[in-house]
Amino acid sequence: MKNDHDDNNKNKAERSKDTAVGILDSRFNQTLRNVQGLLKGRNIPGKILLSQRVSSPDYSSLPSPTYTRSPSYSDTRTSGHISEGIEKEAQSTRKPFGTPNENKLKVSASNVESPSAEVQKSSLGARATDSARVLKFSKVLSGTMVVLEKLRELSWSGVPDYMRPTVWRLLLGYAPTNSDRREGVLRRKRLEYLDYVSQYYDIPDAERSDDEINMLRQIAVDCPRTVPEVSFFQQEQVQKSLERILYTWAIRHPASGYVQGINDLVTPFLVVFLSEYLEGAIDNWSMSSLSSDQISNVEADCYWCLSKLLDGMQDHYTFAQPGIQRLVFKLKELVRRIDDPVSSHMEEQGLEFLQFAFRWFNCLLIREVPFHLVTRLWDTYLAEGDALPDFLVYIFASFLLTWSDQLQRFDFQELVMFLQHLPTKNWTHQELEMVLSRAFMWHSMFNSCPSHLAN
Repeated sequence: MKNDHDDNNKNKAERSKDTAVGILDSRFNQTLRNVQGLLKGRNIPGKILLSQRVSSPDYSSLPSPTYTRSPSYSDTRTSGHISEGIEKEAQSTRKPFGTPNENKLKVSASNVESPSAEVQKSSLGARATDSARVLKFSKVLSGTMVVLEKLRELSWSGVPDYMRPTVWRLLLGYAPTNSDRREGVLRRKRLEYLDYVSQYYDIPDAERSDDEINMLRQIAVDCPRTVPEVSFFQQEQVQKSLERILYTWAIRHPASGYVQGINDLVTPFLVVFLSEYLEGAIDNWSMSSLSSDQISNVEADCYWCLSKLLDGMQDHYTFAQPGIQRLVFKLKELVRRIDDPVSSHMEEQGLEFLQFAFRWFNCLLIREVPFHLVTRLWDTYLAEGDALPDFLVYIFASFLLTWSDQLQRFDFQELVMFLQHLPTKNWTHQELEMVLSRAFMWHSMFNSCPSHLAN
C-alpha cells in the first residue's frame, strides 16, 4: 500500500512538472511571436525614450549634445524585465560630431508635441537630451574613483559627445579609474607609444623583414580606402597617422599581425580623440592645425584603445579567424530561432551567412551604417566590455531582421546585392536605437536559455 501511495505521489509530481513546463513553453512561444511582431513594426521594444515633460527646465548651464535615451543598461539589467510602456521626451536638433564644448542646450517646450521641420530633416537624427543622465555622467566622472560598472550602465544608452574621449578611455581600461593616477598613466603610455613608433616604424626598409615590408605596403594600400565617403579620412596626414598606428599595432601583436578590416576599427577612436582638439563638423577638420604633440597624443590613445578592444577578441584576427566563424554560426542559429521564415528562405536560396556576416563581425558594422552613427553604436559596444563578442550576435541579428519582409522576397542574386549595399544611407539615431532595443530584448530572452539555440 505504501508503495502504491508513493507511486501516486510521484505520478502527480511528474504531471505537475509537465504542466509547468507546458505553461513555460507556451509563454515563451507567445513572447517569441510578440518579438517577431516587432519586426513588422507593430510595437517598439524596450524602454527607448524618456518620459514626456510638460515644460522644459533650463539646461543652459549644461554643455552637451542632444540625446534620446536608448534601452537603459541599468534599467534592464538590474530589474531583469523589459518595460512594457513607451515614454516620450522632447526632441531638439543634434549638432554634428565635434561640436565645441561651449555650445549650450536649447530645448523648446513646443518640440514636445510638434518637432520642427529642421529637427525632422536632421541628417544625424534628432535626439532628446536627458539632463538627469548628463548630471549622472558628471557625478560618476567627477569622483576620485570612477565606479566602472555604473559608468557602463550609463554609457550603454549613449555618451554625450564632449565626455566620450574620457569615458571611452575608462571603459577600455586604458585610463585608470583613480583620477589621481590618470594623468601620469596617460603620459607614460603616450611616451611608450612614441618609443614603439621610433623603434618599429621610423626605420629604413633595409631593417625590416620581407614580411614586415609586405605588411606595411598592404597597410599603405588600405589606408586610402578607409571610410571613403568621409572626406576627412582622405587627408594625407590622417592616412599617415592611421598607417603609423596600424603598423605599430601589427608589429606588437605578431599572433595576428595586420588583418584587413582592422583599419576600420581605428577610425572611431581617431575621430573621438581628435574631437578634444578640433571643433565643428568633421568635414571641416584638418590635422594640419594640430601640433606634433597633439597628433602624437591622439595616435597613442588610438593605439592603446585599439589594443584593449582587440585583446578581448584575439581569435577574431588570428589565422582563419576562428572567432568570427564561431559568431557567424551563432548568428545563423539565432536568426533561425527568431525568424524561421527568413532563415528558411535564405537557406533555400543557398545563401550562407559567411557571405555577408563575416564582414559585419570583421569591421563591427562600420561599413554598414552611416559614419555619423558609428560612435553612438560604439558607446554600446564598449559598455558591454568583455561580453561584447557574444552581444554582437544579437545586434547583428536585429540589424539583419530590420529587413525581414524584403529578404523573404529576394532570390539569391538579389539577396547578395541587397546585403552588400544595405539601404542605411539615410539612417538616423532612431533606426539605430531600434536595432539596439531589439538586440537587448533578444539577449534578455535567449542568452540565459542557450538550449533554445541548440538544434
